[in-house]
Amino acid sequence: MELCPCVKNILLLDFEGKRVASKYFCDDWPTNGAKEAFEKAVFNKTQKTNARSEVEVTMLENNIVVYKFVQDLHFFVTGGEEENEVILATVLQGFFDAVGLLLRFLLCHSVPCSSIHFYAQYKSPPFLLFNFISILIIHCFRDNVEKREALEYLDLILLCIDEIVDGGIILETDANVIVGKVASHSTVAEGLSEQTFSQALATAREHLARSLLK
Repeated sequence: MELCPCVKNILLLDFEGKRVASKYFCDDWPTNGAKEAFEKAVFNKTQKTNARSEVEVTMLENNIVVYKFVQDLHFFVTGGEEENEVILATVLQGFFDAVGLLLRFLLCHSVPCSSIHFYAQYKSPPFLLFNFISILIIHCFRDNVEKREALEYLDLILLCIDEIVDGGIILETDANVIVGKVASHSTVAEGLSEQTFSQALATAREHLARSLLK
């Protein structure tokens, strides 16, 4: 009988190899010291590779490790040497995309609408308004996330991991589904499952246009 794919751990480290978030699903690393040693080893082995555009694969301690980097964050998924690396890469990409989608949505909603009203109401010079709009777009809709943002919403990242893997068994790899489930369990991300990121962008544009026409 064919066994289900199994994940041993999901890790999120910073650019120095320090732990941001982690979940282990087996007893291969029974102590926190063993876990930290593994995290250091996987970071040291992968830090000089360019894993910012595609998922990369390596072997470490008879395990397959797939990984991808963005900004100062390093994402890892580990499975046994008998696991299918394509499946592990799918898990990693789902985690990577879910964290990015979740944090970008929350950051967008952290920009107060009063800021838009301020620039329109007081008829700020066009160059200032243009700069503000540029900053707003970059802030809300850039592709990258950073450690500072990840730490701010760490509880939601851990919820993402819970929705992806349970006891080593893969539950979900679709980022939209993962984020929707996280939203249903968290008041911080309330509304995310009801309003997609593209809808939020359309709403922001409409609100900005109305403010500028006043």
